Amino acid sequence: MNRRPRYGIHLALIVVCLGMACPALYALQVSTLTLEEAFTIPPKLFPPSTDFVSNVRTLFDGQHFGRLIANTLTVALVVVVGKTAFAMLAGLAFVYFQFPGKWMLFFFVLLTLLMPTELLLVPLSNLIADLQWASDDPQLALTMPFLASALGVFLFRQHFRNIPRELLEAAQIDGAGPLRYLLWVLLPMSWNVIGAHAVIQFISMWHQYAWPIFLQLSPEDQLIQVGVRNSVISGTQTDFGLLMAAGVVASIPPLVFFVLLQKQFMSGFALMRDK
Repeated sequence: MNRRPRYGIHLALIVVCLGMACPALYALQVSTLTLEEAFTIPPKLFPPSTDFVSNVRTLFDGQHFGRLIANTLTVALVVVVGKTAFAMLAGLAFVYFQFPGKWMLFFFVLLTLLMPTELLLVPLSNLIADLQWASDDPQLALTMPFLASALGVFLFRQHFRNIPRELLEAAQIDGAGPLRYLLWVLLPMSWNVIGAHAVIQFISMWHQYAWPIFLQLSPEDQLIQVGVRNSVISGTQTDFGLLMAAGVVASIPPLVFFVLLQKQFMSGFALMRDK
């Protein structure tokens, strides 16, 4: 069966993709401007300026962006690993264990998805202040409140429910306990779901802004989004070239993380959709 090329659909898709890419392309263009060029009316867009390297050097030398990226990368990876581990254990419990109030507890876990993070800022900050983590160990203050994931519990519960029970029975016959069954049977079958969950949580932690601001940490212990905010002031004016350069630099690590796990991310959601 011959299929005629659908040039109209392809052209429409190209236009849509270009339209979605325009803000990122504009930010990349503005990141090459100096403070004077950014305030020129109309702004100098073509040909591109050559001040991007200077802006990036200012960020890393004057704003300590390298330290902020390292802090954020550490916090994001710790949260991803911790959330995934706890979510898998909770999913295992909700699927394979019988205990009183299981359905009510699962409903309460799902209910927490409706609670915005801002609602928990004050009680969490009081708890962190009582434990003195903000002053003694900022990494604990930035990671511990985010190690529980209702979304992760839901994803792994739904995934484990669709794994045949015969595997559990075979593992029990071989003498495998719950943790051994999780590590040797469920874990190898869950890499796509783990990848999808990791991408979501990594990007979420990378864009944390309200919580580190609320903790009032020292500048060298802050996260990258706070660093982006702190980089926008140059004298009495907002340096839009420096701001856009900060945004471009801050967007590279999550983009790389997504590209590395793109296959698992897409396969994980396709798997959950098919089920």
